[in-house]
Amino acid sequence: MTTGGQAQIGNVDLVKQLNSAAVYRLIDQHGPISRIQIAEQSQLAPASVTKITRQLIERGLIKEVDQQASTGGRRAISIITETRNFNAIGVRLGRHDATITLFDLSAKPLAEEHYALPERTQETLEHALLNAISQFIEIYQRKMRELIAISVILPGLVDPDSGVIRYMPHIEVNNWSLVDSLEKQFKVTCYVGHDIRSLALAEHYFGATHDCDDSILVRVHRGTGAGILSNGRIFIGRNGNVGEIGHIQVDPLGERCHCGNFGCLETIAANAAIEHRVRHLLEQGYNSRLTLEECDIKAICKAANKGDALACEVIEHVGRHLGKAISIAINLFNPQKVVIAGEIIEAEKVLLPAIEGCINTQVLKAFRKNLPVVCSKLDDRSAIGAFALVKRSMLNGVLLQRLLES
Repeated sequence: MTTGGQAQIGNVDLVKQLNSAAVYRLIDQHGPISRIQIAEQSQLAPASVTKITRQLIERGLIKEVDQQASTGGRRAISIITETRNFNAIGVRLGRHDATITLFDLSAKPLAEEHYALPERTQETLEHALLNAISQFIEIYQRKMRELIAISVILPGLVDPDSGVIRYMPHIEVNNWSLVDSLEKQFKVTCYVGHDIRSLALAEHYFGATHDCDDSILVRVHRGTGAGILSNGRIFIGRNGNVGEIGHIQVDPLGERCHCGNFGCLETIAANAAIEHRVRHLLEQGYNSRLTLEECDIKAICKAANKGDALACEVIEHVGRHLGKAISIAINLFNPQKVVIAGEIIEAEKVLLPAIEGCINTQVLKAFRKNLPVVCSKLDDRSAIGAFALVKRSMLNGVLLQRLLES
């Protein structure tokens, strides 16, 4: 009898969360919108919509604006979300540093700081990261209104449900419960996620894929990774991780990868691999405006844009191998759009045609029809992926319900 009662209470709470989320999503995505329009589009009873909007107004999450034009009866009042009263902190944790950004709920960055984090153990890194966030909060406390969440994204394997980090590429971690540590110190809701998959979600909310629900984002940086969105949600595997496109073998006779395999995409399409290939060709005597002293990824892209033959050949070489791996992913997932991110997109006029050439020859005709390959609009915003996790929790009602109950 008791068990049934608990299940019923749980169901009631879930229904409240889902209904509140449905109303908030419509206001967020289609505001200014009237209560009548919300009821029609959500298929909720007008009385339920009135009750939910009253709760959201009282909590300061939405507000009424000018009345809509009359259609013969009483003029309907429109509603929009209130984004200025709430803040979230987004953290992009890299291999040697962290970027910390203060956002309002519209994703507008209000302040940003970079912190060096050279620590090489889980314990020292956690201590340094928490200290950096504490310093950031202290510096920008006057700019904050109500801090509702802290979100951290990072390279590695993360359990998205528990916020436990299973693996990072540069330090040894042992089931690092970073969410627990953050919530214990800062007393707000916290999230931890994978950097590239979170960037793919951010592109859906704020960037290049806002107009589609199924997409693939591929980012070339220190490694090569992918974020896959299906029905507007991050596609994840059985342990919460998927999209390791960098470890698709594209050259069986290629160089050994740090994963132990040979010829992984990451041995060709990663910043260090690109720079290494340029240096190798320069040492062999190939002519180029590039020099051994100045051949980082930015200089290579700049030279390619100016028509430098060596730089163009290297970027095209990367593009062809990226195209092979992306073509496999397209044949598997049939996305509506492909997004490329990373410093290499500075040479997009050379890179994208090489990728598209592979897609045109290796992807099923029905899958490649009307399939745009575009550059990221957000890759320069380091912590935007972290904020996307907060945005998702508002739209699915989890964080929204906590705010309503607080």
